[in-house]
Amino acid sequence: MKKTVLLLTLALAGFAATAQPKGAITPEMLAEISKGYEGNAADKAIRNALNTTSITVLSANAENAAMIDTEFTDRVKTWGITDQKSSGRCWLFTGLNVLRAAAADKHGLGNFQFSQNYNFFYDQLEKANLFLQAVIDTRDKGFDDREVDWLFSNPISDGGTFTGVANLVMKYGVVPANVMPESLSANNTSAMATQLKTLLRRDGLILRENPSGVKAKDLPAWLQARKTEMLADVYRVLALCLGVPPKEFEWKGKTYTPQAFYRELLGYDLEHGYVMLMNDPSREYGKVYEIQYDRHLYDGQNWLYVNLPVERIKEMAIASIKANKAMYFSCDVGKFLDRTKGVADLKNFDYESLLGVDLSMDKRQRVTTHASGSSHAMTLIAVDLKDGVPQKWLVENSWGASSGWQGNIIMTDEWFDEYMFRLVVEKQFVPADVMKMLEQKPILLPAWDPMFLGEE
Repeated sequence: MKKTVLLLTLALAGFAATAQPKGAITPEMLAEISKGYEGNAADKAIRNALNTTSITVLSANAENAAMIDTEFTDRVKTWGITDQKSSGRCWLFTGLNVLRAAAADKHGLGNFQFSQNYNFFYDQLEKANLFLQAVIDTRDKGFDDREVDWLFSNPISDGGTFTGVANLVMKYGVVPANVMPESLSANNTSAMATQLKTLLRRDGLILRENPSGVKAKDLPAWLQARKTEMLADVYRVLALCLGVPPKEFEWKGKTYTPQAFYRELLGYDLEHGYVMLMNDPSREYGKVYEIQYDRHLYDGQNWLYVNLPVERIKEMAIASIKANKAMYFSCDVGKFLDRTKGVADLKNFDYESLLGVDLSMDKRQRVTTHASGSSHAMTLIAVDLKDGVPQKWLVENSWGASSGWQGNIIMTDEWFDEYMFRLVVEKQFVPADVMKMLEQKPILLPAWDPMFLGEE
């Protein structure tokens, strides 16, 4: 028996020695690798601390613990903090907060809010139609096609961009918050989203089938009829979860449609009055880019932006703030953010000293490797200038008044350089040379481009 076990052991050892492909971890390599942890007193102390305390807490930089100065030389007048709750609707809250600031400034409305729930209803309905129509458009492609795979991987979401806000508002208008208030499903979107995704994927499969008894010439009409039936199911789910959007409502003694309400309060062309700017050093500056399927409506516009150095974007941001104009802004909010203080500062955390490893990458490298990207939208409302040079910035967030600094986040200028990505500014603040760039034919990027990710 012992001889059998010994022979089996030797055989396995020989197999391990001969079967390992080049590049695998060998025993000799493992011995060398294990030297990365020395087990000295310092290593043991850090290991003991990490056993009960998170990396984020232990890496907090004690030398940067003091609260940053909260004074700003230039600030847009705003009217209170909103709260997106447990949803990915930051893009919608931010877009409507930009409009709210403009409406409040124009009409003196005070602490007025637009209904996020109203526009979110149509956002979800339009995204469902976008998916179903895209399935029809690609039904001759196999499931192994990357575009088809991407569609079924991303049938609908609650994330988005400013382009979606513009398209939705111009098509469906806006209503006051009390006309269509928030619902539980609007504040907590995941459960509804799960069911909508399942429903749309099922419907997508049906639209890809060849229906029996339907002639080729009648197929387009049949597909559109089936799609309409499917969207009726989507509408039902949305109405049950979010409520029924009003066609008319009363406000200050007058009857409005949502479209007429927007025209009276603001009235300008939201789709063509702004320019989307991006700072993405992984792509060539001075070029215009468009991302496929990065839109909310089938008949809407894809996200289209001009890529610029961050210094150029700052010039337009400062001009807008000085003119009392809030802006749609997005960034990689989770990086180096002290949520308690509401301060985004590269000096907040020292992960490298705690872990004893080199984590350095520049912005281009982080974008290219998916280590960083635009993840959250907020409203840019203030800058602190010293001799014309920005020292820090302020954004109005949508995580509630108790979050951060009075519901806001203060960003150092150095953090702005590294983790700011998108800004939307009115055309009046865009220099002529940048407007000239927009005359280029956009470079179309695929839907799975790293910069597709909608803000949440």
